[in-house]
Amino acid sequence: QVQLVESGGGLVQPGGSLRLSCVASGFTFSMYDMRWYRQAPGKERELVASITWSGSRTNYADSVKGRFTIFRVNTKNTVYLQMSSLKPEDTAVYYCNAPRAPPADDYWGQGTQVTVSS
Repeated sequence: QVQLVESGGGLVQPGGSLRLSCVASGFTFSMYDMRWYRQAPGKERELVASITWSGSRTNYADSVKGRFTIFRVNTKNTVYLQMSSLKPEDTAVYYCNAPRAPPADDYWGQGTQVTVSS
């Protein structure tokens, strides 16, 4: 029973911070690269950040670079997205993803809502 369970979303004012968590179970988490995606209302899903299985390399969308940090604690089967200097355009449902081959076999979480508004 593979599960990716996101938490930490909520309502925050512009300029604020949130930390999202994604707890994995049912597969060997430490063997997988991990990703965070988001989908804003009326828009297509966007890759926000990725991290290699060991945490040795990270990548970010230009829109969040310098504001968001992805990190993982493999002993806790958890990947995090630390978000700071939040903007209204960061409002979206954020999804945790474990890429697989073929992509149709990817693991996905249920999503957590982040709303940035004053």
